[in-house]
Amino acid sequence: MMIFSSKRKIKLLLVSTAVFGFLGASAQNRIDSKSQTLTGSPKSAKSVSKKPFIDKTNMNLSVKPGDDFYTYASGTWIKNNPIPAKETRWGSFHVLRDFNINAVKGLVNEAAQNKNAAAGSVEKRVGDFYAAAMDSNAIDKLGYAPIKADLQKAGAVKDLNGVLDQVAALRTSGAASPMFGFYVGQDRKNPTKNIPQISQGGTSLPDKDYYLKTDARSLKVQEGYKNYITKLFTLTGVSPAVAQQNAETIFNLEKKMAAAQLSRVELRDPHRTYNKFAISEFSKTTPNINWNSLLGKMKVTGEDSLLVNSPNFFKELNSLLVSTPVKDWQTYLQWNILKSAAPYLSTDFVNANFAFNQVLTGQKVPTPRWQRMATLTDNAVGELLGQLYVQKYFKPEAKARMESMISNLIKAYEIRIKNLDWMSPATKEKALAKLHAFTPKIAYPDNWKNYDGLQISRNAFFQNVRNSNIWDYNYMVSQLGKPVDKTRWGMTPPTVNAYYNPVMNEIVFPAGILQFPFFDPNADDAVNYGGIGAVIGHEISHGFDDSGSQYDKDGTLRNWWTPEDLAKFKEKAAALQKQFDAYTVLDTIHVNGKLTLGENIGDLGGLSAAYEAFKMTKQGKSKEKIDGFTPDQRFFLSWAQVWRGNTLPETASQLILTDPHAPGEYRTIGAPVNMDAWYEAFNVKPGDKLYRKPEDRIRIW
Repeated sequence: MMIFSSKRKIKLLLVSTAVFGFLGASAQNRIDSKSQTLTGSPKSAKSVSKKPFIDKTNMNLSVKPGDDFYTYASGTWIKNNPIPAKETRWGSFHVLRDFNINAVKGLVNEAAQNKNAAAGSVEKRVGDFYAAAMDSNAIDKLGYAPIKADLQKAGAVKDLNGVLDQVAALRTSGAASPMFGFYVGQDRKNPTKNIPQISQGGTSLPDKDYYLKTDARSLKVQEGYKNYITKLFTLTGVSPAVAQQNAETIFNLEKKMAAAQLSRVELRDPHRTYNKFAISEFSKTTPNINWNSLLGKMKVTGEDSLLVNSPNFFKELNSLLVSTPVKDWQTYLQWNILKSAAPYLSTDFVNANFAFNQVLTGQKVPTPRWQRMATLTDNAVGELLGQLYVQKYFKPEAKARMESMISNLIKAYEIRIKNLDWMSPATKEKALAKLHAFTPKIAYPDNWKNYDGLQISRNAFFQNVRNSNIWDYNYMVSQLGKPVDKTRWGMTPPTVNAYYNPVMNEIVFPAGILQFPFFDPNADDAVNYGGIGAVIGHEISHGFDDSGSQYDKDGTLRNWWTPEDLAKFKEKAAALQKQFDAYTVLDTIHVNGKLTLGENIGDLGGLSAAYEAFKMTKQGKSKEKIDGFTPDQRFFLSWAQVWRGNTLPETASQLILTDPHAPGEYRTIGAPVNMDAWYEAFNVKPGDKLYRKPEDRIRIW
């Protein structure tokens, strides 16, 4: 998984789990195998910058670390940093993201104001996209005119074939993605091949439970959703009475789709969601949908098979197609056009979109237009904008240092695998082979996308958005029949995040995350290993979590475990799941230990490996204090300050349903309470609230 959840649209990151990759040791930056001392460390403890990378003024030293390590490490910072009105969460990630989006703002403004940029240049295309996006007067004058023709076509379908034709047409025209998910990606059991893949979908709310539960929070969201549907239809001239009926029709239809969907926990099982069919055979299971015909209209030709993540969902969809009146499908298709377009239409539509977002997240005021449009520019032409970002903000020495640290973390992980007392030599050999096959990607792509054929006009914002969607779709389907492109990235350079992709067996670290509090070239090793070192370890660990561990060194979904070792691994994972199940977030809402299991294994394995690597550095072997803290204390405090933050209760309740990451409070303590070194560093004793007996501490990797 990603190190942190994000709303960013990740294009072409297909069937992947966020994790970090491997970079082999270089001659200058290696671990000496005899002395087990890391080389390539940036600075000694004495020579680091005087900047307080661990700042006591951010801590609450009146709290015992063994009772509440989260508050001890970050209490004052949390108290002094309330959530800005335009945000739903505020923490270290968001501070850095705020810095990056302001950096992007400067870049897009500069590009938009550059009158001398050559036609077709990076600056010209980025500048024109952003300038058009910021011309709110022109956008407001158009109202809903940009989608009027689409709405008319959707409202004119006569029969089932017409409905399915519209499903295909809306996708290829970049207008919407109704009924189900579709993408082209690697075949998990033959990752050298790309294959068309369809997945459950058709719903609008963040999770199926919002449709099916009847608690107060869910009912409030349902009401807000119906109000949103009603509002958007009335903005297109539909009478309030008809708009309200449309809302009931859409909600009830989507509720039926939701009931047929697998849960997010079930979707984490890569074998359960791997269902390969000959296209002609799959069509027999859905007699109302001829998939050869439908896929052909979606520009997928010459393919004989496809992957389906939830066959039962499509059986239910097949029934719904005939049990639901065509008139209701007209309304549903129109809704998909409306909801997809609303953020890019006139102010009334944007305000309605925000009002519904308020219900979901509790956000107080809209995100400023410049910020939304700068983010949109990054989503649309991220590898053009990324070139400008890297030129101005990325420091080459950070990439060299990352190469060294990745090498060191790989070596530390190797040591830990060899020393495991629960794994047999046969499985260790396969685990080590996978570890050494990791591919790392750091900062930015070696080969930039140039978006050939993407038309961008300074005077046509909505069409620019559509053109971007069309370009992305055409690029995706063009990968069919071609060798898998292993150079592609699933995140843009300014992104403050990282990921692991199991079918590529790669770990990826965009330039945006290679900054404090994760990394600083002037920081001591304790800070960097507790920050970016743990992130690197986290992504490596995704290759060995409950999902990623089911892929082998080549990225193939194939078992490489002995039955005995797999049983032991599952037993340890179950203990970690139980630990997180016990954590409370709001009222009686608990962390979902099963949904967050992969991320929690990533944190535990990652922090443990980072500590192993840190202890091989010169500072890691010393007891010399900096700013009053020992090296080991600084390591764990660095980890803790990454996860400090505040979250609105509405957002917190949504994330428990949808986010595979535990809340920051519990990521702060979840791994350390299982590490002997944390107890020693802070003198945590029996009787302290966070104390776990040595025999109860969970050790996996």
